[in-house]
Amino acid sequence: MDTVIGDEASVQFERLAILGVGLLGGSFALAARRAKLARHIVGYSKSPTTTRNALERGIIDEEADSALRAVHGADLVLLAVPVASTADLLKQLRHGLEPHALVMDVGSTKGNVVAAAQSQLGARQSQFVPCHPIAGKEKSGVLHAEANLFDGKRVVITPLAANTDSLVDIATQAWESIGGVVSVMTPEEHDAAFAAVSHLPHLLAFSYVYALSSQPQGSAYLQLAGPGFRDFSRIAGGDPHMWRDVLEANRDEVLRQLQIYKQALAGFEAQTRQGNWSAVEALIRRASQVRQGWDAPMVADDDA
Repeated sequence: MDTVIGDEASVQFERLAILGVGLLGGSFALAARRAKLARHIVGYSKSPTTTRNALERGIIDEEADSALRAVHGADLVLLAVPVASTADLLKQLRHGLEPHALVMDVGSTKGNVVAAAQSQLGARQSQFVPCHPIAGKEKSGVLHAEANLFDGKRVVITPLAANTDSLVDIATQAWESIGGVVSVMTPEEHDAAFAAVSHLPHLLAFSYVYALSSQPQGSAYLQLAGPGFRDFSRIAGGDPHMWRDVLEANRDEVLRQLQIYKQALAGFEAQTRQGNWSAVEALIRRASQVRQGWDAPMVADDDA
């Protein structure tokens, strides 16, 4: 990789390997091409159709038939697969990984990803910088990839103790070059925070839509739903396999947040049962003020 110093530091890589050329992987490739972050982009996915589509659309320059072949000669490697697949993928590529390569991921949980890197990469875990771009869309797959997906979006980096400051700086520059706004925190802080602001809200949306649809008149009720239902339930359209993996990986933190939510819901229920409408109004007012005072740090179509 080259580091170019001008008005601000930037990086450029000779060969970028995308492992998992779906929505995030494909969008990273397009954004990297737009930013001239990499001179040559190779892609690998379990489905040959996916990489073929990516090649035909000009998202990648070359197809690889294995993760091992994809990372050969690459100085930047992006893992864009479900978090549950991280350990197996690292096991596949570790013997082909160049000693100078930077490896990043896009997983929305970090504790399990860090554990996978430590167990599968050994001493080479120092090359792995865990990342989580807070970006996405309701529709997945490489056909929905777009170069501007990360523009203005938060990217959380959770460095390992084995990472050097210079490698973390390079990872930061790579994300900033394609439009990301980088924050740094520990894996534990990340998983606790995203259980609260992303993983639990998705669980609630899934359970609400499930409960509605399970009622005898559920279909009829849906026909009457308007903008409020649309806004509240939007994230219930997320990918089932991905969200099962996320909830499994961050189970303890999600359950902790779920208990806090259940306490709050019980308060609303108790005041409603008692007909204490002034107390209900006070609870609503507090929530309303918090929501109105919140200034979103980024706009994402699906904050995985």
